[in-house]
Amino acid sequence: MSGGGPNAPKDAGAAPKGRPPALFPLFAGIETLPGVGPKSAKLLSALHIEKPADLLMTLPHSGIDRRKRETLLGADLPGHVTVEAVIGQHRPPARRGGAYRITAEDAQTTFQIVFFRGHDEYLTRILPPGATRVLSGKVEFFDGMAQMVHPEYMLPPEEAGEIPDFEPIYPLTAGLTQGAMRKAAQAALARAPELSEWIDPAQKAQAGWPDWHAALIAAHAPAAISDLGATHPARERLAYDELMAHQLTLALARSRMKRGKGRRTVGDGALRARVLKALPYTPTGAQSRAIGEIAEDMGREIRMNRLLQGDVGAGKTLVALNALLVAVEAGGQGVMMAPTEILARQHLEGLRPLAESAGVVLEILTGRDKGAERRAKLAALAAGDIQILVGTHAVFQKDVGFRDLRLAIIDEQHRFGVRQRLELGRKGAAVDVLVMTATPIPRSLSLAQYGDMDISVLDEKPPGRKPIATALVNMARIDEVVEKLRRAIADGRQAYWVCPLVDESELSDLSSAEERFRALRAALGEGRVGLVHGQMPPEDKDAAMAAFQRGETSVLVATTVIEVGVDVPNASIMVIERAESFGLAQLHQLRGRVGRGSAASTCLLMYQAPLSESGERRLGTMRDTEDGFRIAEVDLEMRGAGDMIGTAQSGLPRFRIADLEGQAALMAVAQSDARKLLSDDPDLSSARGQAARVLLWLMERDQAIRLISVG
Repeated sequence: MSGGGPNAPKDAGAAPKGRPPALFPLFAGIETLPGVGPKSAKLLSALHIEKPADLLMTLPHSGIDRRKRETLLGADLPGHVTVEAVIGQHRPPARRGGAYRITAEDAQTTFQIVFFRGHDEYLTRILPPGATRVLSGKVEFFDGMAQMVHPEYMLPPEEAGEIPDFEPIYPLTAGLTQGAMRKAAQAALARAPELSEWIDPAQKAQAGWPDWHAALIAAHAPAAISDLGATHPARERLAYDELMAHQLTLALARSRMKRGKGRRTVGDGALRARVLKALPYTPTGAQSRAIGEIAEDMGREIRMNRLLQGDVGAGKTLVALNALLVAVEAGGQGVMMAPTEILARQHLEGLRPLAESAGVVLEILTGRDKGAERRAKLAALAAGDIQILVGTHAVFQKDVGFRDLRLAIIDEQHRFGVRQRLELGRKGAAVDVLVMTATPIPRSLSLAQYGDMDISVLDEKPPGRKPIATALVNMARIDEVVEKLRRAIADGRQAYWVCPLVDESELSDLSSAEERFRALRAALGEGRVGLVHGQMPPEDKDAAMAAFQRGETSVLVATTVIEVGVDVPNASIMVIERAESFGLAQLHQLRGRVGRGSAASTCLLMYQAPLSESGERRLGTMRDTEDGFRIAEVDLEMRGAGDMIGTAQSGLPRFRIADLEGQAALMAVAQSDARKLLSDDPDLSSARGQAARVLLWLMERDQAIRLISVG
């Protein structure tokens, strides 16, 4: 979010309308900085730098030690060296385009200075033979001779003070030089005002952090490589500021949600007792804990806003149904939403037998419902005859109305942003919201993405879930795999065969899936193999899935449409072709399709040799663990936060300084600080609250400022 944001109307002790004047110079156009013209401005915008404030938050990522040495001897090469030397003979290139070489001699050794496209006249003037010069540049060995190619500094000894001891290195884009970037950063720093402190004084003292202004100056002027680390007090403070602004935004959304009048939804437990009695197993400790937390939230005057996080097969459906039954016992209705029709139908199948055991009316609504059938469903919903509705985002449509909606459950959160969460809340008076995700998320990310929510984690597998044996198999051995499949099918087992994403185009995925389908049909028999892919009409897709579910086909060849999909307890083999082309989270989700029945299950990860280093690490992680949270940690280390959840979908800001992977603990501190500040000062009207408003403007959290102004 950029720009000035909305002007907040005055409320009790509110900040003045709009952005505080002290910040105006930081939000002027980048071309208002001395030395930045239209050309540089265009280059800077490639680094997402549009205004001076962005430059302040773009810190040096490395640096060059330019302290003077007596000699090149003993220097760590290749590397940057600064040395005083006597200039010797010039040797212009023998042919056009060759290297121009100049001999130089320091206190102990001889080396060469090398230029490509060097001009005699210029080089003789700047490096005259016999003169002493202080040279600083990168030195490497070539043909046994140390060479300094295109030195960055070539100065007479009396001017050598111009060379910094340590030179910060900024991120660049083609056409932008370090010199221009440093000059622009210094010009932006000159505009940075002194600001009142938004950090809790005890927290700041304990961490040993400088003031905001001092932190900026220090972060842009590192004196050694050690000053570039994330734990350096100046950098850590600036990272905290970013995380604090983000957590304040989430905490404001959360308190707004909580302040939105809630309704107490309390059931008598009768329906839940019936379901529990009908279960063939006892719920796990984690399931019972989550069920309790949700029922407690629903019984409060404030609205529930909770995330239910559970690994593949951790038993989220049972927890969800219990929550829906609380709503029904209290005389209300519940809705459960999934991102795709296949998933919505699967939820329907999963919930139906349990709902029937409780005598509850369950119905589904998707984009496929048309005409009279749709009208009948809408009428039953409005009358309260449908107690639990399962659907896709079709339930967002204007004509869908409930008699008394108490609870909305959203499945696979990453497809729904904060905005849709609020949207759904408007469908009923003070609807409680429960979000479910089967994607285990490392703690740092769940705080960043769901900091506005309370979290319940299902970290135990229900009884009877057997471990899945995972093996890596070279693609060259595909015939052996097909042979193994033939024997397994003869024993009455079923298998998935997932085809790779060949490239971005759906068509080549399709051809690879169709090719594999034809080959397997030829090998295993005409009617034994089914096919499902993203290009099929929904009814054909459902028919292929249903045939596999009923056991009419033994092998289902698929593209990743089955990633979060059908539950077929008899399927005990998962073959993933070209597994190295999938991400870790995807592989984990796919593997979770098997191991749902009583048979021992196998997952074969087929790869094309040779494997890249990252391919090897991904597949090795899959072979070594089934713990989704461990897999998610490795995924985060390998890919970074933005890629892992798709920043566009997640509503995660681009942090310029904070590092989600490395600073999870700092994120947790920022979250508790933000929540405490708001509980002490809900409309941010105290001195520290006013300073926190300035932080929100500084970090362009216009959305948060809007929440305060309407809150």
